Amino acid sequence: MRKRNAVMSLLTLGAAVAGVATTASTSGAARSAAPAAVHRVTPKGTLTISNAEFLWTCGFSPFNPSSAFLAVGPVYETLDLVDTLNNAKVTPVLATSYAWSNGNKTLTFTIRKGVKWSDGTPFSAADVAYTFSLLKKNPGLDMNSVWSVLSSVAQKGDQVAFNFKTAAVPYFFYIADQVGIVPEHIWSKVANPLRYKDANPVGTGAYTIGNCTSQNVSYQANHHYWQPNEPTIAKVEYPAFTSNPPANTLLSSGGAQWGGQFIPNLKTEYLSKSSSNHYWFPPVVNVSVFVNETDPILKNVAVRKALAYAIDRSRVAQIGEYGYEHPGNQAGIVTPTFSSWLDSAALKASGYSYNPSKAISILEKAGFKKGSNGIFQTAQGKPLSFSIINQSAYTDWVAALQVVSQELQAVGIKLTVDNLAGTDYSAKLYDGNYQLAYGYEAGGPSPYYEFRQWLYSPGSAPVGKAAPTDWERYSNPKTDALINSYATSASTAQQQSILNKLQQVMLTDVPVIPVTEQADWDEYSTAQYTGWPTPSNPYAQPFPQVYPDWGYILLHLHAK
Repeated sequence: MRKRNAVMSLLTLGAAVAGVATTASTSGAARSAAPAAVHRVTPKGTLTISNAEFLWTCGFSPFNPSSAFLAVGPVYETLDLVDTLNNAKVTPVLATSYAWSNGNKTLTFTIRKGVKWSDGTPFSAADVAYTFSLLKKNPGLDMNSVWSVLSSVAQKGDQVAFNFKTAAVPYFFYIADQVGIVPEHIWSKVANPLRYKDANPVGTGAYTIGNCTSQNVSYQANHHYWQPNEPTIAKVEYPAFTSNPPANTLLSSGGAQWGGQFIPNLKTEYLSKSSSNHYWFPPVVNVSVFVNETDPILKNVAVRKALAYAIDRSRVAQIGEYGYEHPGNQAGIVTPTFSSWLDSAALKASGYSYNPSKAISILEKAGFKKGSNGIFQTAQGKPLSFSIINQSAYTDWVAALQVVSQELQAVGIKLTVDNLAGTDYSAKLYDGNYQLAYGYEAGGPSPYYEFRQWLYSPGSAPVGKAAPTDWERYSNPKTDALINSYATSASTAQQQSILNKLQQVMLTDVPVIPVTEQADWDEYSTAQYTGWPTPSNPYAQPFPQVYPDWGYILLHLHAK
């Protein structure tokens, strides 16, 4: 998809937006892409992505958090693309326009005509309405809890209207950008959508799945794709790696053109290998310690505060991430990307900084006493000894948690790092079968989205059931009310006030402990392809796991 000039900011998706999104999207030409008018080019070449994650399961359900990033974007398309790094600009995809009405409680999309599914079946607005009804009937598929605020979804002709219980402008991002639209003629025949692997997905996107093994996913150009002259790349290979070093070797040797992982000594190991090698690491979310609040000891806020004071975030960022990621802050606002939202006065007043003496003092005042081994214990003699799950593939995280473990030991807390394969890690994280976990949420175009993913209890689930968000099982009705009130606000000042209160929740309740600011790891080569997103042209998030963005990037790339 080529970047259109007629795009409009959603005013950080928090202000009231009314009317049609773009001037161009209301024209007759933009509303239809008739197959007969589509000019074709012959896709050529192969693009290889080198990105350490885990072995592939060859499932591509867009409603499974473990597989959605492989499918949404290149295979399953969304209604729009919202550019997180560029003032939340909106680019039409399967919808040609949108409009708010009814006091921002109704969002109506006009659906693109002339699009076909990859099996040749015509796509229509009925597929859009069906997709969202599928989420309503199967709440386990609703990864962003959109039905916690939706009241109905109705199709009329080529339009689909989303009716909300209250004003809900921030939910535009979830509706338009985060839900891959699926074909009714396929999914309506699935007996159990919650368990559906979707091994042979049928989408509207520029690519279909070719061969898939646990070692590699091969994407092939969809020669019937609706956009003129797209895609230009014939094949995309996405090999699986279970650790960073072999992925880095493939990338630095030129065997891959796009990487998305930590590379120690980036200049020596990658940039020096070719003048065509480049990188861009914009931060958008936090890498955090998630604290399981169902644990009888960790639910004590004194323990969580002690953990927050005991971790030297700057040291972790320098040693674990080689300084490529900034240290996080307990208020939870990623800087400099979202600096304007930070309540710096509240953060300063809270005193959160590396302070092991204060961590010890907090525990002592809470009644904990050190045992003969130097580890604090409860009045019942249970030690403050915790395990933290981590992804073994991420060597930077492994190194970071070695630092954290040493720092906690110094204040009388024992930390055992459990480095797991990606699939095992994800299962424990989503099901809540852990004490502490190291990881990050997806975020969005403003800090509101990460706070909602951290703190909104309707997005969680009981331990033993998969929670799409709120993995720590935090629950506070007042916090839920704040998050709900943000969605109803049309005032920037009120939104800031609400986010200040949510920052205070982070400082007071410490449900999550931000450690570093997660970079969108993006290493890319211009030797064969041009058109990559850059700081001067940030048309999408550049990390090859962010969906639907990475599928959108593929449509910008062209062979030299």
